[in-house]
Amino acid sequence: MSPEEFARSLGSTVRARRGSLSLSQSDLADLAGVSERFVRFVEQGKTTVQLEPLLSVLGTLGLELTVAHANKTTNKTAQP
Repeated sequence: MSPEEFARSLGSTVRARRGSLSLSQSDLADLAGVSERFVRFVEQGKTTVQLEPLLSVLGTLGLELTVAHANKTTNKTAQP
């Protein structure tokens, strides 16, 4: 997944969760301690948002960011 695809997917998730909680962008910004502009950038899928405020937004929404190993198939075989 490219950074752009990831950011768009994350933005869609944040927007949907905010909507399910009946929060405006302004409400979410106030609760998370970030600017409304920052919330808008996250939801628009901007790739340059900062991690700390992003984690605050996610936590406010009851979401978390998880990192996992990518399942990529390679042509190499394991050597004993």
